[in-house]
Amino acid sequence: MSAADVTVLRTPRRRRDATLLTVGLFAAIAAALLPVFSVIAPGAWVAGAVFTTAAVLGAGLVVRVTRLPAVFATVAEIVVGVVLLTAIFGRSSAILGVIPTPATFGTVPGLLAGASDEIRTGVAPVVAQTGLSFLLVAAVAGLAVVLDHVVLTARMPLLAGVGLVAVSLIPTIAIPSDIDIVAFVLLAAALLFLLRVDTRARTAASSRPRAGSPRVVGISATALGVAAVAVIVAVVATPLLPQPGLRFATGGTGGIGTTINPNLELGNDLRQPREVDVLSVRTTAPTAPYLRAVTLSRFDGSVWQPDSSDTVPLPSEGAVFEPVAVDGDITVADYTTTVTVDQLDSPWLPVPYPASTVTGLNGDWLGMPQNRTVVTRAGSTREQVYEVQADVPRPTLEQIRSRSVGGADLDPALTSLPGDVPAVIGDTAREVTAGAQSPYDQLAALQTWFRSSQFRYSLDAPVDSGFDGAGLDAVADFLQVRAGYCVHYASAFAVMARSLGMPARIVIGYLPGTATSSSPEDGSEYTVTSSQLHAWPEVSFEGIGWVPFEPTNSLGVPTNFASGSGSGGSTTPDTPEQDAAAPEDAPSTAPSQAARPDIDAQNGPGVATGARASTSWVAPSLVGAALLVLLIVPSVVRVLRRGRRLTAARAGDAVAAWRALQEEAVDLGIPASGAESPRAFAARLIADHGVDAADVDLLRAAVERVSYAEDAVDPASGPALAEAVERLRSRLRAGVPPTRRLVAALLPRSLVVRPGAVEAERETVGS
Repeated sequence: MSAADVTVLRTPRRRRDATLLTVGLFAAIAAALLPVFSVIAPGAWVAGAVFTTAAVLGAGLVVRVTRLPAVFATVAEIVVGVVLLTAIFGRSSAILGVIPTPATFGTVPGLLAGASDEIRTGVAPVVAQTGLSFLLVAAVAGLAVVLDHVVLTARMPLLAGVGLVAVSLIPTIAIPSDIDIVAFVLLAAALLFLLRVDTRARTAASSRPRAGSPRVVGISATALGVAAVAVIVAVVATPLLPQPGLRFATGGTGGIGTTINPNLELGNDLRQPREVDVLSVRTTAPTAPYLRAVTLSRFDGSVWQPDSSDTVPLPSEGAVFEPVAVDGDITVADYTTTVTVDQLDSPWLPVPYPASTVTGLNGDWLGMPQNRTVVTRAGSTREQVYEVQADVPRPTLEQIRSRSVGGADLDPALTSLPGDVPAVIGDTAREVTAGAQSPYDQLAALQTWFRSSQFRYSLDAPVDSGFDGAGLDAVADFLQVRAGYCVHYASAFAVMARSLGMPARIVIGYLPGTATSSSPEDGSEYTVTSSQLHAWPEVSFEGIGWVPFEPTNSLGVPTNFASGSGSGGSTTPDTPEQDAAAPEDAPSTAPSQAARPDIDAQNGPGVATGARASTSWVAPSLVGAALLVLLIVPSVVRVLRRGRRLTAARAGDAVAAWRALQEEAVDLGIPASGAESPRAFAARLIADHGVDAADVDLLRAAVERVSYAEDAVDPASGPALAEAVERLRSRLRAGVPPTRRLVAALLPRSLVVRPGAVEAERETVGS
C-alpha cells in the first residue's frame, strides 16, 4: 500500500471518496443480506443489524476524516459494535446499560446456545428469538468491521465483493430457490460503485487530474457495460437456458437425484425429460399410501407458504406424535410402511399420514406435530431406510356426512383468504356445490367436477396460457382454461373450499407407487418415480381429522367412503371402501411421466389443441432478443464514449480529441504504444495509414501544447479539433478491410484496452 493510501484523507476529494466508499459498502452489505430473508424471517433483528452496521461504518468514517491512523478506525468500529450489542442484548448486566462487564460477556455462550437450538429445531423461514437475533446482529456488525478494513484501509474492494457474493449465496445453498433478482441487481450495482470510486481515487492519487479526464470517463463507461451485460445475462438469458434433465443431489453419494420443491413450483420437476425411481414402499395397508412431505397452510393470495411450526426431536424408538384424536365411534386401522429411498435428496421425509412413529433414520430428524411431517436441518433423505407406523381413521359415509368441518384448535389462517378474491372463484364454488346436503357432499361435488370431462390434465397449457402458478389470478385463469396439472387442481380446490368457509390446506408429496410385488406375510411393494411428485388438498373434519381429496383429473382415484349400513356399498362398517388418509381404493398404477395425458393429445373445452404450437416461438424469440441486446451493448457503450470525447473536444479539450483518435486506432487494430510520443504516433499514421497530415498535425500540436506548455483549454479551437477527429476516423476506417470495421463496431477493443496499455501496442492479427 502506497504512502498516499496510508496518509488518510488530507484533501476534500479523499474525504469525499471515503464517504462514498462507506455508503457503497453499507448498500452492498444490505443487498447481500436480502436473500437471508428466505431462511430467517424479517423481524426486530433487521432493525438492530441495520442500525449497528450504520453506526460501525460511521465510526470508521469519522476516524478517517479526522486524519487519525487507519488502525484507529478498526478499533473504534469494534468498540462501537460491542457497545451497541451490549445496549441491545446485555444492558441488564452492563454499566449504564452500554458498558459491558464480565457478567455481560458471560451471557454470550447462553445466547449462542439458544441460537444453535433455534437453527437446529427451526424450519425456514425461522422466526428469530433472542439468541438467533444476537448471532445475526453480531455477525453483520463483524462483517462490516472486516469489510471496512478491506475496502477503505487495504484498498481491496474486489476481495470484499467476493466475500459479499459468498454471503448472498449461503441462503440459496441452504434452501434451493430462485435467484433474488432485486438483491442481485442491488449487490451488483453496489460492488460496481465501490470499484469505480476506488479506481477513481487511485487515478487521482497517481496523476494530476485534468478537466474532462478521459480515464475516469472510460472507467465509468466500462463499468456501465459490464453491469449491463451481467444484469442481462442473469435476469434475461439465464432463465431461458435449457433445464437439466435432473437435479444434482447435494448429499449422499453425490450422484444424480431429484428433490422436493416446497413452494408449489412443481411444473419443472414434472416436465423433466427423464424419470428415475426415487423410493420404494412396502406396506401392510390394503392400498398404497400417499406419501406426504410438506404441508402448506398460509396463503396470501399469490403464494402458499410451507408450514413452519414447533418441532420435536425424533426419538430412536417409540412414538414421536400423539395418538390420532378421533371420535370414539370412528374405526382406526394400524398399518406399517417401510420406505427405502433411492434417488431422492430432500430435507423433507416422505411419510404416510397420519404417522405415529418413525424409526430407522440416520442423522438428526425433527417431527412437526402440527402436520405430522418429518424434516431435517442438516441431513438428507438420500439412502435412508425407515419404518413408519400410521394410525389411519376409517369413517363410514354416514359418519363423515354427519361431521362438520373445522376443529377447536385449528389456526384461523386455514380458512382465511385475501379480500381481492376474483368473483369467478366463489361463484363457481357455490354453483358446483348447490344442492349438497353436507360439507362432505360439497367437497365430493367439487372433486367430481374437477375430474369430469370439462377439465384436462396438461403440463404445458399453464405455461402456454401464462398462468403457471398457484395464486388467485392463476386459479381464476385455470377455471377458465380448465387445463393444468396437480398444482392448479389442488390450489383451486383449496381456495374454493375456503371460499365456502372450510379449513383447507395443500400437501406436497408423492402419488402411490406402482405395484411390483405382493406377499401376504410382508405386504405389498410399490415403486415411486420422480414423475409421481404430486400436490393434493386436504380438509379438516371434526372428530376425524384431515381428509385428503384427489381433484387432479386422470390421476389417482377420487376419495370416497362406503356406507356403514350395508346398503350403500360392498363393505362392512369396519372396513370402508376408502381410508380417510389415502385417496386410493386399489393398489395404485398411477401413470408415469410418459403416461400423463397432455392437452395437446386431446380435444375439449379450454385451450385449443394448437395452443402450444402457436406460442412455441416465444422462447426462441426471447433468447434471440437477449442475444441481440448482448451483441449491441458494447457498440452502444462505445458510441456513448465517442460522443463524450467529441463533446469535450468541441469545448477545446485537446487531450480528449487526441484520446478519441487513439481509441479509434485501437478499435481498428492499429498499435497505440504508451512509449510513443504524439509526434511519432502522428508520423506513423501519416506514413502507414495515409491520413491527412494537416488534420493529425492539428491534433498533435494541440496535445503537445497541453502536455508540455500546460496551456489552458481553448474553446475557440474546439470545432476544428472535433472536425479533424471525424475526418481522421473516416480515413482510418477506409484503410482497413470491411471485416475489421465490422469487428470494431460490434466489439470495440478500446472498451477494455486503453491506448498505451501493453495490449494496445500489438497490432490485431488479421487487421
